[in-house]
Amino acid sequence: MRVRSAKREGFLAIVLSAALVLPGAAAPPPGNPQAAARAAASFISLTIDPAQSEVHWTVPSTLHTVHGTFTVTRGTMSFDPDTGKASGEIVVNAKSGQSGNGSRDARMHREILQTAKFPEAVFRPTQVEGRVSPSGGCDVKVHGTFSVRGGDHQITAQVHAELAGTTWKGTGKFDVPYVDWGIKDPSTLLLRVNHVVSVEIEMSGSLQPAP
Repeated sequence: MRVRSAKREGFLAIVLSAALVLPGAAAPPPGNPQAAARAAASFISLTIDPAQSEVHWTVPSTLHTVHGTFTVTRGTMSFDPDTGKASGEIVVNAKSGQSGNGSRDARMHREILQTAKFPEAVFRPTQVEGRVSPSGGCDVKVHGTFSVRGGDHQITAQVHAELAGTTWKGTGKFDVPYVDWGIKDPSTLLLRVNHVVSVEIEMSGSLQPAP
């Protein structure tokens, strides 16, 4: 009996020793806060300066092309340059929309965008497609969800960015097929308005590069 007990204890000791030295044993378990912190540190983080950022929109009609703007309320974005995984949000003040025509803008806010009920439009990035250079210019696609007038829609923005030290600036372009999204068509009997609005956002702010 003593011999069997000694053999059993010896076997357990060998198993425990192997568990300590095998490479897999050194990997942090899921949910390890230190591992999560290291993963977060590999992300590039961008912050938007609202004072240096603005949204421009354009929509053709049978009479002329309408141009307008919205202001940016706030914005942050983080992404992993290796996997492209992204998070954050860019918030636009929908109530700030204007095109230089008071009656047209009043109708836009009251009937089209209903900004009293939906005062913000938000873009939440989920994936960056393309390589971002540590410095200089780059062109990428940013996929994400655009929330406007109470609805969520998947879009892809064409983004050009310039990174320099701790600052960055860039432009993002995407189309909004608003009628397909269930937003009211502003066309009248005499005026036909295109069903797609072209959007361009100018952005600038601070940058925290990955170590």
